[in-house]
Amino acid sequence: MRPAGCRVTGGEGGAVVTSPVGLHRVVEPAGVLPQAATRLDAGREIGADEVRIRVERLNLDAASFRQLSEKHAGDGAAVRAEVLEIIASRGKMHNPVTGSGGMLIGVVDEVGPESPLPVKPGDRVATLVSLTLTPLAITDGLASWDGRGEQVPCAGHAILFARSIAAVLPDDLDPMLSLAVLDVCGAPALTARVVAGYDRPTVAVIGGAGKSGSLSLAAATRAGAGRTVGVVPVPAERDRLLAAGLATDVVLADARDPVALSAAVSGVLGGPADVTVVCVDVPGCEHGAILATAEGGTVIFFSMATSFAAAALGAEGLAADVTMLVGNGYVPGHAELALSLVREVAGVRDLFSARLTAD
Repeated sequence: MRPAGCRVTGGEGGAVVTSPVGLHRVVEPAGVLPQAATRLDAGREIGADEVRIRVERLNLDAASFRQLSEKHAGDGAAVRAEVLEIIASRGKMHNPVTGSGGMLIGVVDEVGPESPLPVKPGDRVATLVSLTLTPLAITDGLASWDGRGEQVPCAGHAILFARSIAAVLPDDLDPMLSLAVLDVCGAPALTARVVAGYDRPTVAVIGGAGKSGSLSLAAATRAGAGRTVGVVPVPAERDRLLAAGLATDVVLADARDPVALSAAVSGVLGGPADVTVVCVDVPGCEHGAILATAEGGTVIFFSMATSFAAAALGAEGLAADVTMLVGNGYVPGHAELALSLVREVAGVRDLFSARLTAD
């Protein structure tokens, strides 16, 4: 008996049961979607509507990498061993603590005859779906990775479903830069959509010097923000963001301190922000983001470290009339928008290049 939502493809004699959302790849527990599964089948053989990718590099989600690095006190070998164990035991890169994964780049190896994805063998692509739902197998033991950075050179394969998303990497950008940008491309797209719904709003981006934060600041400005403020935790990030010129103002504040964060934002904007974008990879920033946002404003949570229960209960406890959005990583046209910002906004490109050099 095949799972509900699956179909038979491949014709008589060689029929393979597949699902456009990957139900056929779920090993356990039965009946859940791949993201919620504890284990996936990462076998190489593909169904008629699947695509197999020859993996070149993973980009671990920032919250996941931070958790692993802190757990092992920066011991790269231990981080590498745990990432290998997660992938081997789960058939995907799905951190059981943070619930997050990341994304990957690689070369299209084989395309099923019924796949709707606009890719062909030989295309170098970035997957725009999370590693938490992507069947993945590693074959080189991550031998080329020291466990000390988010980008993980590797060999192996991954499987995309009919409902997956992938983008062919542009020829004019370094693949490592494209990977870093596409990993967070949902953030600037949703920020631009929200900002465009206001009349010259004030926008605060918490974590403004990071990948998603810098892109969100640039997107907010392009979408018509009146003023922008980037919130960062340390002077070095303040200096980098000021040099990039992406924000009207840059302030220092611990995003986990609600009163200090709210005071810092209001101090430069003359009041709470109309739109607040949370792009940090540490927990405990929900209440500060809410307190820093004006009545009738919008808070966009992009961090995988966010507790959505804390956000909902915190807004209730503060009697805050704010709209809270979960950045789900997908907005139509998100990849193209993010890449255009890197091409056209020097400050964004400089911040990304510096980050890649440091990694």
